[in-house]
Amino acid sequence: MSRVVVVGGGIGGLTSAALLGHAGHRVTLLEAAEDLGGKSGRIEAAGQRMDTGPSLVTFPGVWEELLRRLDRLRAAGAVQDAPPGPGAAETAGLELERLPGVGTYYYRGARCELPVAPGHPWHAAWARFEAEHGVLGPDITRLLTTDVLDRAALPALGRLGRLYGRRLTTRSYLDSLTWMPEGLREVIAIHTLNAGVGPSRTPALYASMPAVMARDGVWIPRGGVHELVEALRRLAAGAGVEIRTGEPATSVARGLVRTARGAYPADAVVSGLDAHRLEGLLAGRAPRVPRRLSCSAIAVYAVLDPDLPAGTPRHGVILPDRPADLYADLEAGAEPEQTMAFANYYPAHGVYPNSAATLALLLTAPANGKAYTLEDPFVARELERAAQVLGLPGPLTDRFRSTRILDPAHFAAHGSAGGALYGAVRPTWRSGPLHTPAYTGPRRPWLWRVGASVHPGGGLPAVLGGAMVSTGRLLERLDRGRGSGARRSRPGPRERISG
Repeated sequence: MSRVVVVGGGIGGLTSAALLGHAGHRVTLLEAAEDLGGKSGRIEAAGQRMDTGPSLVTFPGVWEELLRRLDRLRAAGAVQDAPPGPGAAETAGLELERLPGVGTYYYRGARCELPVAPGHPWHAAWARFEAEHGVLGPDITRLLTTDVLDRAALPALGRLGRLYGRRLTTRSYLDSLTWMPEGLREVIAIHTLNAGVGPSRTPALYASMPAVMARDGVWIPRGGVHELVEALRRLAAGAGVEIRTGEPATSVARGLVRTARGAYPADAVVSGLDAHRLEGLLAGRAPRVPRRLSCSAIAVYAVLDPDLPAGTPRHGVILPDRPADLYADLEAGAEPEQTMAFANYYPAHGVYPNSAATLALLLTAPANGKAYTLEDPFVARELERAAQVLGLPGPLTDRFRSTRILDPAHFAAHGSAGGALYGAVRPTWRSGPLHTPAYTGPRRPWLWRVGASVHPGGGLPAVLGGAMVSTGRLLERLDRGRGSGARRSRPGPRERISG
């Protein structure tokens, strides 16, 4: 039985802690904030509940695979004399509900839903595209949950390689589809901003994501996406993980993680922190700011009075008129003239147990570390444009009863430089399975990495799956030399050195 300290209580850190705990190791999770979840947090305004971070769950097979792995660890008898208990799914208590579609997209006066409905000018092209790409769900799920060097990943990699050929980026692949209408091509391409960069910087794999999402569904937990955080917390706590919030790490070294409250001995350390922030904790000095940063966001959360008009889409995506200009501005770290905005509308007594309707308007922004208000020219301009695109009879702000804003300054407080949501920009071939930073390295074999800066762009499934792969490799290393029939005793009290 090894002592493992997990630094960071986001989705990746919680997933790793739950797996390690179910394997019988003594795990302490340290989270700097008072609440768990990282970017997938929960806030309140005017007594109404709203979740931050991702608004949807895709690739539900990744979540199902995590539950299977946790059950296998328990069934393997990793914890000696543990009383029989509920399975992982029952402990998690997470209920996923499938939404009727992926979302509604607005581009240069055109509107479409994904999947594109019959009768729409883009329907024939979409049907052709979805027939070829929508079937890739199992392959992508396999890649999200399997080490790229594992033989089990080879069939999926082979099928994807034959599909994309030499067109290695999302942009080059989509541009090769000369039969696809320009508007649909841009609707598909805009999804690469989920990786914080434009389509010229992401692998061709990202082009397939919208088709898979349309076929396999997008989901939302009953009660909001933060319920995924609560489910992971229950899984970790049920496996004996000690969770300590409000306790930021001040240094990370071989065998020891220090905080202001003490020091925690560790045979291994798992970091869910952004790569550049972790570098500062390892070096004991201010980290170097990466030369290129992925995008940030200005998230406006509003309680509404009155509600939005009947028929307003629950999940809308408002594209800029010139997407190429947006990608170039983000690359240069400049505020764009127009940005891409998510408009997530939640009527009362729906997803959330709220008595009033809420709106989350998420504006893609450069990682400039700035604080923003509703009166900022960039924000005001985008609010006005959103109202026009959604067909509202007056200013959107006239409906705001109460608001909260999370901006690059907020995301920079505990995350990456400038508030970059996915850390540094990497070379295209390092933006997929062959990612940087790696899970671990020869210089620090005791240190393992998980989280959104390790697996940018796949949303919650990439972070969950990446944590599964990284932690699986760590478990193999921890178990090396231990007889396959050996059983661990139930974890005892955690060790901590006061200081």
